[in-house]
Amino acid sequence: MIEELCRKYNDLTEGDMAKLRSVAENLEMIADCMGADIFIDCPTRDADAAIVVAHAKPKALGSIYEEIVVGKLAYRSNEPAVLRTLDVGLPTSDMMAMTQENNSVRQNVSPIRNDEDRIIGVLISETDITDHVKTKNNISVLSRTTEQLMEALLTSREKDHNLPYHDSDGIVMFNHVGVSTYVNPVAETIYRKLGYIDKLEGNPFSNMVLDQVSFSDILEKRQLSHNEVKVGSLVLNIKYAVMKNRDFNVSGVVMLIRDETDAKAKEKELILKSVAIREIHHRVKNNLQTIASLLRLQSRRVDNVSARTAFSESISRVLSIAATHEILAQNGVDDVDLTTMLQRIKSSTVDHSMVGGKQIQISIEGDSFPCNSDTATSIALVVNEVIQNSLKHAFKGREKGLISVQICRSSSFGNIVITDDGVGFDGREDRSGTLGTRIVESIVKDKLHGVLTTETGPSGTRVLVDFPLDEATLQGNIERPMGPEIK
Repeated sequence: MIEELCRKYNDLTEGDMAKLRSVAENLEMIADCMGADIFIDCPTRDADAAIVVAHAKPKALGSIYEEIVVGKLAYRSNEPAVLRTLDVGLPTSDMMAMTQENNSVRQNVSPIRNDEDRIIGVLISETDITDHVKTKNNISVLSRTTEQLMEALLTSREKDHNLPYHDSDGIVMFNHVGVSTYVNPVAETIYRKLGYIDKLEGNPFSNMVLDQVSFSDILEKRQLSHNEVKVGSLVLNIKYAVMKNRDFNVSGVVMLIRDETDAKAKEKELILKSVAIREIHHRVKNNLQTIASLLRLQSRRVDNVSARTAFSESISRVLSIAATHEILAQNGVDDVDLTTMLQRIKSSTVDHSMVGGKQIQISIEGDSFPCNSDTATSIALVVNEVIQNSLKHAFKGREKGLISVQICRSSSFGNIVITDDGVGFDGREDRSGTLGTRIVESIVKDKLHGVLTTETGPSGTRVLVDFPLDEATLQGNIERPMGPEIK
């Protein structure tokens, strides 16, 4: 198939096609090792297109392709990394592309050169970047292994071991009897850190293995073996792959080593920081609840109705902030789900602020999306103030009522609409001087950078808060489902 396609689309020589065949013989092993679809593409007479001459699918993780795409063209507009490497002869890593089956992928591309150092094709690894395949393939993959493994396999046949230096992955090659024949500089650095003094090439596998795997086990399984081990002070990610010659007989084993010590240290540091943040939020929440309890005790000693009302309003504000910190303490991150937070405020309001003897229902509906802690605290105070105001003024002379909180989001803005079916208030009445009104107006303008709109009438009052979403929400949740549009 390689010869047929090359004769049709380009002018490669018999020697060039033989080189491509030697790479293609190991595509399945590379695909299993990488956990990705692996291709060989060759140039065509069209400067903006390449032809797929070989394709191997990973067995363990499954392919992102429904069909084998050998014989199909890869165009520059869809796969820029492929044409870029063919043009300039340099590897291209982690570049987005669109496949022949219209899937979004990321490609790592390495050049394939003939004996005259001319580019005759490229070796490509592709990983799907859609959410469901990300979840399915949620494993640690050694980056840039495609280029290194291809070079190692070709070099092992030529036996000159002229591999270039790579700054991330170590490569150790063993022959069919388990004697090391090549150790690249990265692997040598790792072994020196572990105290190895002697020359590494020529050592048996039993002297160089860093986990509990035996050479015979690797040869018998003839498939990818992947382990994470701690050796001394180092955390290493190790992979093994069996090499085969052109007659499909075992010719040796490749060991790939990634030093993940620094990455694991940073991961541990992040975990410790997350635990510390959760503990801080937990303590803040407890302190706020303590303050609310003290205020409640003090209010019971006050006979003045106005003073007791002021105490109650202050308690409600403190508890609304405490609700935000309670969620942050549970999550350990700086994001709060808006709907979850408002449900907590609703529960707090029902427990502590409902007007005695009246049946007032509070409903919270709409979109669910996260926002940072500052935004969440501001929204909590605004919603709490508006609900408290409705409970205090909207249902005078009524035994029943409904307060509705509707949350919506667009591509760049969030909307919160709070409505009640109360008696409304006289538009001529000046409420701008009340503390609650000043708090709401100040927070919406200065903290949320939003717009506050209030409408009222005999059938009730409607308060709309329109605010821009923070950058993290825009980047992480742009595809969340929309709620009903508010008119």
